[in-house]
Amino acid sequence: MTTSSSDIASSPPRRAGSLHRASRMHRIGHLWVHIVLCLYAVIALFPIVLILINSLKSRDAIFDNPLAFPSVETFSLIGFRKVLTNTNFALFFGNSLVVTIGSLILIVLFGAMAGWALSEYKFRGNRLMTLFLAIGIMIPIRLGTVSILQLVVALDLINTRTALILVYTAQGLPLAIMILSEFIRQIPSELKDAARCDGVGEFKIFFQIILPLIRPAIATVAVFTMIPAWNDLWFPLILAPGDTTKTVTLGVQQFIGQYATDWNSVLAALSLAVIPILLLYMLFSRQLIRGLTSGAVK
Repeated sequence: MTTSSSDIASSPPRRAGSLHRASRMHRIGHLWVHIVLCLYAVIALFPIVLILINSLKSRDAIFDNPLAFPSVETFSLIGFRKVLTNTNFALFFGNSLVVTIGSLILIVLFGAMAGWALSEYKFRGNRLMTLFLAIGIMIPIRLGTVSILQLVVALDLINTRTALILVYTAQGLPLAIMILSEFIRQIPSELKDAARCDGVGEFKIFFQIILPLIRPAIATVAVFTMIPAWNDLWFPLILAPGDTTKTVTLGVQQFIGQYATDWNSVLAALSLAVIPILLLYMLFSRQLIRGLTSGAVK
């Protein structure tokens, strides 16, 4: 069978045309991905923006047009003045910081140590322990509220920040261990064996080699565990409802009444409460993205 000269001459343009169409479809696919992501970003940020702009308006302006930005006539800081002068918001804010940061440190430390043990050492019950932790992710901790309350009362920890730290640590550990152990498994074993050959102890290997290498996973755990602890209302209401141990979310409830709600104060308090979450995301965003894209949550 022979190939005519016309077929040979027409094949390069056909290949160029197919490559051009493939490139065009690829660009269109990327465009749609960016459009979907931008729409999702707008939907996710809309409630935060709505809270911020309404916290700077008067009560009448909030109900007249909640979607409008503050103007010269509607601008008001009365909500922030009430929150900062009529309440112990600084104390509530400090309680939330202590509880959240304390539980976060314990979750990262104990989660990394447990993840290191489960991924590095093979022992009887290893798989059973992993399954037990997986069950801890699937079962909400709030189902054991009564037992937790009884235990806290028996330990004389009621109305203390220590009780909240312990509960949030227990709540965040299963997910943290699963994320960190999966990430630790990706570290080359040759690196750890070389350190052992040089006489480096296990504790030094863990703190000086393993922890610096799993910073993206630690950032992922930090974001995933801090937000539920900071925003939680259930356990502060049950375990620490005292005036000196209230958290931000529980302190905001005093502006919400049965018949009337001080929306200026509520929105102002929520605006102040969202600041640590935004700062945390800005601080760990790069490490968070690296952790998510490195297979840390498989």
